[in-house]
Amino acid sequence: MNDTNQPGAKDNKAGDAGDVGSAEFGNRINPRSPGDTLRPERVPPPPPRSQQARHPVVIIMNFAMTILVVGVLGAAGMFFFGKLRFEQESHFGQSRTVSIERGKSLREIAQELHERGLISSKWIFIAGVRAYGQQDELKSGDYLIPPRASMRDIMNAMVSGKAILYSVSIPEGLTSKQIVDRLNADPGLVGEITEVPEEGSLLPDTYRFSRGDSRQNIIDRMLRERDRVMTAVWSSRDKDLPVKTQAELVTLASIVEKETGMADERSRVAAVFINRMRQNMRLQSDPTVIYGIYGGNGLPSGTPIRRSDLDAVNEYNTYKISGLPKGPIANPGKASLAAAANPSRTKDLYFVADGTGGHAFAESYADHRKNVSRYRKWLAEQKAKGAAAAAEQSAGPGDAEDDGSLPDEGAADTAPLPAPKP
Repeated sequence: MNDTNQPGAKDNKAGDAGDVGSAEFGNRINPRSPGDTLRPERVPPPPPRSQQARHPVVIIMNFAMTILVVGVLGAAGMFFFGKLRFEQESHFGQSRTVSIERGKSLREIAQELHERGLISSKWIFIAGVRAYGQQDELKSGDYLIPPRASMRDIMNAMVSGKAILYSVSIPEGLTSKQIVDRLNADPGLVGEITEVPEEGSLLPDTYRFSRGDSRQNIIDRMLRERDRVMTAVWSSRDKDLPVKTQAELVTLASIVEKETGMADERSRVAAVFINRMRQNMRLQSDPTVIYGIYGGNGLPSGTPIRRSDLDAVNEYNTYKISGLPKGPIANPGKASLAAAANPSRTKDLYFVADGTGGHAFAESYADHRKNVSRYRKWLAEQKAKGAAAAAEQSAGPGDAEDDGSLPDEGAADTAPLPAPKP
């Protein structure tokens, strides 16, 4: 029998329906009290952290990575900042000079530049020089720093070695000892010359150097230059010369150098000595006598040649020996070396001073005696003029008539020495 036909069946269904409806309504609406409505809802807790993230190794690696990134960024920033400062123009508006002594370290150089106001930071300069790998290439010397020069400009100037150059002039005809004395007196050079070079081994000239260069370096350059010039002169020499070795040619050139200081006379003076050698005549050169007595020191100022000097027997006195002396008596220059290698083609055997700074040449002894007489007459005239001038000065102003002429002062003292004799 179907329960739905029963009178209570409908009620049961209605009740069931009501229960269901109440349940559905309860799922949709959860009635809350006024207090619950005003109270904030609780935030859901965070999900549990991974055990791996809390591991000490991970924490250390994260920290190290952070330090590394910060360090790289910081180093890059410092690098670009330092590079900018290193290449930035300086503040000074006028050229300045700075002297860097030989042997100074990079730190000492930076300190010197900073004290001179040429760089704003010695540490940036040191870092910049090291960054470019030039710490061992900075050269000593005096440098002229142009206005607004950057630290990099200063570094490049010192690496290139383009310092302010000085010069020392070595006249022709000095002995090796006299050359060494001159170099020792130059304040721009440093160091000592270990030994006096052989006579005739140095080439007189003007040599340029930077402050702090060594004296021995100048000597070494003079030795190299002499050898270079001598090689060229020897290869182009007159092959008929009675001179067999380079050493003999240097000796002859040194005599020519001491006998005349006039460029157009050197080859003719050389010819006189060559002609005498060919005829087995003694050279009779007074400069060789002086060297034989005084050596590399030279004739003291104001000291005349005495008869005893001419009679002295030594390996340099060409009044007593035949041919060339033992060795050079000075350091000849390029012109005298060339003149000795290619003398004039003359028959001259004698020469004597002519009173004008030059010489009078002669082929015969008779002509030579005439030239000597004229020279002695000129000397007497100069002596008389000198005595007259001295008398006028001792008499006082206005006591003697002044014709406006003055004697050639010192002409007798500075005249070349007597020429070779028969």
